[in-house]
Order: sequence, then C-alpha cells, then structure tokens
Amino acid sequence: MTTNPGPPNDWSGFMPLSSADWALLDPSNSSDWLRSAPDLKRWEEAWLRGWTALDHQKPPQAAWATWLMLGGRGAGKTFAGAGWVTDQAAKPCRMALVGPTFHDVREVMIEGPSGLRAMAQAGNRVRWEGSRRRLVWDNGAEAYAFSAEDPDSLRGPQFHAAWADEFCAWPKASETLAMLRFGLRLGEDPRLVVTTTPRPTRALKVLMAEPGVVTTRAGTAANAGNLAPAFLATLEGLYGGTRLAAQELEGIVVETDGSLFRAEDLARCRGAPPAKFDRVVVAVDPPATARGDACGVVVAGRRDGRAYVLADRTARGLSPNGWARLAVAAAVDFDADALVAEANQGGDMVRTVLAQAAPPCPIKLVRASVGKRARAEPVAALYEQGRVVHCGAFPALEEELMGLGDGDLGHSPDRADALVWALSELMLGGGREPRLRVV
Repeated sequence: MTTNPGPPNDWSGFMPLSSADWALLDPSNSSDWLRSAPDLKRWEEAWLRGWTALDHQKPPQAAWATWLMLGGRGAGKTFAGAGWVTDQAAKPCRMALVGPTFHDVREVMIEGPSGLRAMAQAGNRVRWEGSRRRLVWDNGAEAYAFSAEDPDSLRGPQFHAAWADEFCAWPKASETLAMLRFGLRLGEDPRLVVTTTPRPTRALKVLMAEPGVVTTRAGTAANAGNLAPAFLATLEGLYGGTRLAAQELEGIVVETDGSLFRAEDLARCRGAPPAKFDRVVVAVDPPATARGDACGVVVAGRRDGRAYVLADRTARGLSPNGWARLAVAAAVDFDADALVAEANQGGDMVRTVLAQAAPPCPIKLVRASVGKRARAEPVAALYEQGRVVHCGAFPALEEELMGLGDGDLGHSPDRADALVWALSELMLGGGREPRLRVV
C-alpha cells in the first residue's frame, strides 16, 4: 500500500474526495461538524489516500465506461483498483470483484496489503461474509467476489460497478468479461475498472480496441518509492532490454512474433468519413464451402491518399446466392464503384453468382498468388503509417486483423481477408483512375 510521503508540492494532482467525504466539510450537515473522533479519522484517511495516490493510480480525466490500467509488476494496480472501489462504496451500491481465481480475489483484492480491507475508512468499515462471498460496508454498499474460472456465476447478478483484476491471467477472459458486462446494468452510469499486467492475448487486444475504453499505462518504476530498493535494480540487471522486461516491468503489450497489426494502431485509427470519396469498393471473400466459413464482406473508400473502412457485413451460414445478395446490397447501399471478389476457391462461379444478383457496378475477380501474411504486410504498413480510418466500431474485424498470421485466431480470417483485398484495391495499385463522388 502506498505510504504517506508528507505534504505534496503540487496540490493540483489530488484525487477528488467522494461526496460523502466532502459532506463532512459542510457545517450545515451537523451541529457537531467534524467534532466526533470517527468523522475526523475518516476524513483524514480519505484526504491522505487522495494525495498519496500517484497520478497513474487515479481514474482518467477523459470520459470513460471502462478504465483499463496496464501496469508492470508492482506498479500499484491493486492500490488503484481498490481505491476506486472504495470511492464507489461511499454510497450504497452493488459491485462485482473478479479475479483469475476466487483465491486471488480474496487474498489480493480484498485481504492484500493494498486491498479493500486495508483501504476501509473509519465510519464506513467493511466486513467479509464468507458464506455469501461478499464484502459489506457499514453504509450498505456491497461487493461480491467472482472467479474468472466460472463465467456462468455472473449470470443473473446485476451491479453498479465492477473491478476486474489481472485480466490477462483469466482462464476464460472473453467469456467472463461478456458475462460481467451483461450484469453492469444498475444506476445511471455503470463503470468497469480493469487492472492487469499485459500479455499479447486476443482478449486484451480486443478490449483495448473497444469504444469507451480509456487505457492508462505505468511501468514498475512509477511506483519505485513503495518497493524494496533492490527490486528494480535486480530485475533490470537480469531482464533489462528483453521482451519479458517490456511486458512485466514496463507494462507494454509485446506483440507476438507473427503479429502484423498492432492494437495501438487499431485503437487510434477511428474517425469520421469524409463527405466525398474518390472511390468505393466492396470486397468479398467467399466461403470455401457452401455453408461452412463466413463470407467476408467489407466496404471501404479512398480519399486524398487515405482509406476509410465503412462497413463490415460479414455473415455466416449463407448459400452462394445468399452471400452474393448480401454483397450486392452493400454495393447498392454505398454506391460502390466495384465488387472485388477472391476467386481462388470458386473461380468463375464467384462471378456468376454475383452477376445473378444484379450488381450496380463492375465485378473484379482477384486471385491470391502468395500467402495471407504476404498479402497483409503492405496493408499493415498502411495502418502503421496512419493512412487507414475505421468509420465505426468493428471489434470482430479488428480481432481477426490482430490474429492474422500469428496462429492465434482459431478460425478462418474471412473479415480480415476481405479487408486486405479492399485496401489493396484502393491503396496499392489495384484500382482505376479516381473520380470525385458524393456519398
């Protein structure tokens, strides 16, 4: 737990006190204003905790629905999460505490030296009810403990807020996070805090790319004043300059060796479409079997040397006529200049079924002469250069892009393949001379 270093030099960095804490400063609330020992003690504890929290341990100033704190080992993630939950407990509410295992929730998030029981304030103490696996504060606030090993345990309960710790160590991360979010439905502004040392998992990459998620980072060195003096020096001597040090000490998401698309590039590529496009295409990656893989359908436009991803209409379980109609409908909706379709699997059949759906634009068949990775590399470079904009939230597409080429996807990347064809056509010499259009 962070210790009291003495009065700060910069008072602008204080953590805002809760409404309950500020109420103690209002003489109109009580004739015994700040005269009782418990109130004095509680106010002192809240005040000290506010200014002993380091900047990286305070919630972001920007609006957020999910605060994702990525930190190195010992960066003070538990202190940050427990401090935020304690602030929420200043008024009666229901919260969820989720860790990799129930043991982690109890021993780290609740009983640990920076956990919730250590954070408890005089006048609003907290007690553990083991039979119900919950913490209860004196004012009626309560927090229930859950293990990420059992996502179904989160079916049914509902909450005002939640703290998820060591998300990258969760055994069923995506499933558990989804169940937790379905339960965040109480109050006017349900929020989720996620604290974790990062690992390059699909679940983390998808979370980072979601709208409404604000990510903050802190290396172990940011909390050096509260760690054993030799801790950092020893680990830097052993692991400095390695990928392990970047991940475990600096809190950086270290991409896997095969990854082409970085979470950071995808997270910053969102924006609005321009009023006019030079060219718009619909790219189609047909399924290999009649009703097997999904049919990738991605719409993209080009304007002034930048590509704009406009829609992902990928669908699964369609017949050839079904996916052809789906692609043609996208071409009509976006007034496309061309339908670009991969023909490696279906050959001329692809052109035939698309033509039967009466497309409003020419059909262009493309064939892959190299592997998926080689095709995607120049497109990944466009993202790294900041020349691609996602005009909407496309989490499934972005997940496939981040898994493309590293063997960590688990299914055919139909959406990603379609996007690669679309941007290759628009940005890498595949298209005809542009003309100005309004959409």
